[in-house]
Amino acid sequence: MVMLTPRGPASEACAISAATFLTGRSAAAASVWTAQADPTGPSKGGDSAAAAAERPVKKVAAEIAHASEAGPRGVNITIDDGPDPVWTPQVLRLLKDEGVKATFCMVGTQAEAYPDLVKKVVADGHRLCNHTVSHDTTMDTKSEAYQSQQILDAERMIIKASGGVRSQYYRAPGGAFTPYSRQLAASHGMRPLGWNVDTKDFEHPGADAMVATVKREIAGGPTVLFHDAGGERSETVAALREVLPWLREQGYTFGFPVR
Repeated sequence: MVMLTPRGPASEACAISAATFLTGRSAAAASVWTAQADPTGPSKGGDSAAAAAERPVKKVAAEIAHASEAGPRGVNITIDDGPDPVWTPQVLRLLKDEGVKATFCMVGTQAEAYPDLVKKVVADGHRLCNHTVSHDTTMDTKSEAYQSQQILDAERMIIKASGGVRSQYYRAPGGAFTPYSRQLAASHGMRPLGWNVDTKDFEHPGADAMVATVKREIAGGPTVLFHDAGGERSETVAALREVLPWLREQGYTFGFPVR
């Protein structure tokens, strides 16, 4: 399945570029997600975040992931561009109320600015995803050295902000993946992460439109894209409040993307 979506406005863009996303492979066997279950989490020996960043990690697959660890009826809620001091706490409260775990794709500069929120995301049992230093949606046109700087510097920022927890995924801004960036991320233990359902909340279509998009498109794939930063996100919060219980009523469960 080829998924092509135009980029959104540069100020808030996280819409997929005209890059071709690979269809997610069949979902792995169902597993119960846990808080940062990956062994690349914080050490128990009091290592600094800097030491954590230097610890070796297991390479993961470089193919773009869409499937859910929760199985064929699993849904992956992904939240991009934060953390944000206004919207991230609201999203976290809502997820906690609904008993849902999500994947937060964090911009390095945002993580650096709001480390307490990064730690809160981890403490609540959600997973981290590297979304580069500056959310440059033209990364696929830049040099490998630039791509490396954007990915690896963001990873150091996120590890430091989280207190030693690594990102388990890498999502290119605007879907601007390259073979090099996918392989680089995978070699650092971050599975490239795509999406199937784009709510286009960066365009402010209204909560009802977002909910309708999820209802219409969720059968086509489990990974849903929302944002908790990059603009005013009250519509996103309202859409999540409606769509999460609806998904559960339809027999879906919530999990993390495959790694």
